[in-house]
Amino acid sequence: MKLTVYYDGQFWVGVVEENDNGRLKAGRHLFGSEPKDNEILEFIQKNIHEVTNKLSQEVDINTSCDRRVNPKRLARQVARELSMKGISSYAQEALKLEYEKRKIEKKVYTRQQRDEMKERKRELRLQKAKAKHRGK
Repeated sequence: MKLTVYYDGQFWVGVVEENDNGRLKAGRHLFGSEPKDNEILEFIQKNIHEVTNKLSQEVDINTSCDRRVNPKRLARQVARELSMKGISSYAQEALKLEYEKRKIEKKVYTRQQRDEMKERKRELRLQKAKAKHRGK
């Protein structure tokens, strides 16, 4: 599991990436203003699992074979990763899939609500018409 905290121009965002047997799940958490170290530690201790547990979209990632890495190469990779701004493209893809899924769910839900409201209005209109017809 990996947590990346970065500033996206408006808010401080934490992206949690969980790699499970070649499948990557990524979740996003908005911190708002710049988080202090104790806020990040509290998030890791209490809320980090909630972010990844509610995710259902996964992305396949291609991993190279696990060989022993030269220490200098490893140090360069770590430095490169620390200097990178933002998150990996796999995490972006997972976040995008999750966003699209939620968007479709919300669209379906609002459609149902709108149809129910139309049906209620229609029933009310019919009741009024029957009441008028009866002379009440």
